[in-house]
Amino acid sequence: MTNYATGHLAEEYAAKYLEDLGFTILALNWKTRYCEIDIIARKAKTIYFVEVKYRKQASQGSGLDYVTSKKQRQMRFAAEVWVNNHDWTDEYVLSAIELSGNDFTISNFVDCL
Repeated sequence: MTNYATGHLAEEYAAKYLEDLGFTILALNWKTRYCEIDIIARKAKTIYFVEVKYRKQASQGSGLDYVTSKKQRQMRFAAEVWVNNHDWTDEYVLSAIELSGNDFTISNFVDCL
């Protein structure tokens, strides 16, 4: 399986996890010419912009280590584009989900800010 296909599979597992927690998935792989968000989900009156990080093995380190301040700035920019394009006026949150192993186990789900 290619890295691209593995990444999409991880995003699907992450989306299913969020649905099981009561989130509504609004978009997977939302993109514009300038930015992208892995998952956009809603729960109550809050939109969650979720970065998905997958590591097959623990020896590869934590996926959350790669949600750097630069990545968070990119996420914030993308979230602001989406919010403005959709006239969203309620709360929104930047989050990340880490998955690992051959079975795509959820290791962490955290807010980035």
